[in-house]
Amino acid sequence: MASLAPNNAVLGEKHARHLLKRATFNYSQALVRSFSSLTPAQAIESLFQEQPLLLARPYDPTTKTGPDGKNTGTTVDGYWTERTDVLPTFFNDFGGYQRKVSYVSAWWWFNAINTPTIKFKLSHFLSTRFVASRFGDLTITSASSFYDHIRLLLFYAYGNYKTLARKMTLDNSMLNYLNNTNNSKTAANENYAREFLELFTIGKGPQIGEGNYTNYTETDVVQAAKLLTGFRTKADRTLIDTETGLPKGQNVIANHNTTAKAFSSAFGNKIINGATTSLGMDTELNEFVEMVFGKDATALHICRKLYRYFVRSTISAEVENDIIAPLALELKDNSYELMPTVKRLLNSLHFYDLDDSNSTDEVVGAMVKPPIQLASEIITFFGGAIPDPNTLSNATAFYQTLWYGNLDFSYGVLSNMQLFSPGNVAGHDAYHQEPSYDKSWISSSTLVARYRIGESLLEGKNLLRSGSPSMGVKIDIVNAVKSSGIVSQPNDAVILTTELCGALFGQEPDLDRVTYFKKALVGDFTDNYWKQEWEKYLTNNNKSVVEPRLKELVKELLSSPEFQLF
Repeated sequence: MASLAPNNAVLGEKHARHLLKRATFNYSQALVRSFSSLTPAQAIESLFQEQPLLLARPYDPTTKTGPDGKNTGTTVDGYWTERTDVLPTFFNDFGGYQRKVSYVSAWWWFNAINTPTIKFKLSHFLSTRFVASRFGDLTITSASSFYDHIRLLLFYAYGNYKTLARKMTLDNSMLNYLNNTNNSKTAANENYAREFLELFTIGKGPQIGEGNYTNYTETDVVQAAKLLTGFRTKADRTLIDTETGLPKGQNVIANHNTTAKAFSSAFGNKIINGATTSLGMDTELNEFVEMVFGKDATALHICRKLYRYFVRSTISAEVENDIIAPLALELKDNSYELMPTVKRLLNSLHFYDLDDSNSTDEVVGAMVKPPIQLASEIITFFGGAIPDPNTLSNATAFYQTLWYGNLDFSYGVLSNMQLFSPGNVAGHDAYHQEPSYDKSWISSSTLVARYRIGESLLEGKNLLRSGSPSMGVKIDIVNAVKSSGIVSQPNDAVILTTELCGALFGQEPDLDRVTYFKKALVGDFTDNYWKQEWEKYLTNNNKSVVEPRLKELVKELLSSPEFQLF
């Protein structure tokens, strides 16, 4: 029986690894050890602690401006600061749109891999629900509004899903991406209304008739589109939301359909009276949101998405009854506050595979890693020295070389996951496309990128691009093995290989697999050969033998089927 009963046992290293990989983009042996002595409840409380951003804002070293549109001022101890004597404005001298939105993603990712909290996983989860691709609107304000969009997701990562759904309606990026800024009483545009129902909130049920999807009908899409008329972008970003402090769109009553909106029996034939003032538009929107979120199906849809993101893609009848249904009841009863529901899920026996002995429905090691997870784990676990973008001397190396040239427009493209840039409004297939779901990450076109990103980081060269340009970061594998504590006895070939397998794989491999991987380290020699070579290195600091052998071992591990799972 699938169980939401809490796991009250101390995590230990295996379950600490599982929790950290699923809940963060920051995966290090130090964190594993720290969490291994905690109960899940204690570890989860730590993960939900609010921490300041290590990188306060994005920055474009090419134009020396921040993508939030403010001018940059003078340097203080080598750090860029924004002038406080100017209002936030959009880029008049825009240029390089593709580069700037990429740098916003880089800003988010740098904070994600340097902050051991769940905030970034939750904000990424929200981005898979409220999809607004960074490449969806090629206008002068896009990088600025995309920056605001990502900050909105971060603001509500620990907050209220229902409130976020309401705020998203006036998000400038979303208004542009789904064309609701063009939705008016004289020219209806149903894009946002349709996706609000189908993707963002209640979801489709089984189709039971022409235009009837159980949870809503085509009539409801039409009525919702009328209700959502008149919300427009505010390009200069001078209209600030009082709750979030972020720029938002505007209510234009002249473009609003002021007639009453009559919804179908799916919503109890509810009638929402039309607003006649711009302030009334907010009241009308609130009534619509409350109507949609008042349905049990909305909470169930959101909880299924949470489960598929954090636990596994397969939802059996047992999981639906014993996990999804009670979580949905709790979510709705808590007015759609995300934190209690996520905590309960991650604290459960089910999340740690402790509620049954059935080896065919594993949770630990049961999902294919998203490409951004895979690369982030390699870098953070082996201590790759990321150039610090807070300093002028490293800004170009971080933003242009490491991120834009390599992780984003090379690895991201080839692995089919440019951050915050899915191919369509439904998002990446892994988060919605049945029956494959997370298995969609692996295909004949993405496999090479997944297998070679580890090798590229170990060599410091992008082996996915012709000419193998610099990656902008290179993992010092010898120092990682010697000094970071990722293995307890680096001179023992069996222990070294076994512990690396345990740390990198979701499930511990058997002895045959350890022996197979160990061969990459010792070749045709004995285990004692490795011990002698490691001790020689410690004596003379000559890495000429141990470094290539460690690289071969780690490359073998990182390109294995086991490492693709978490």
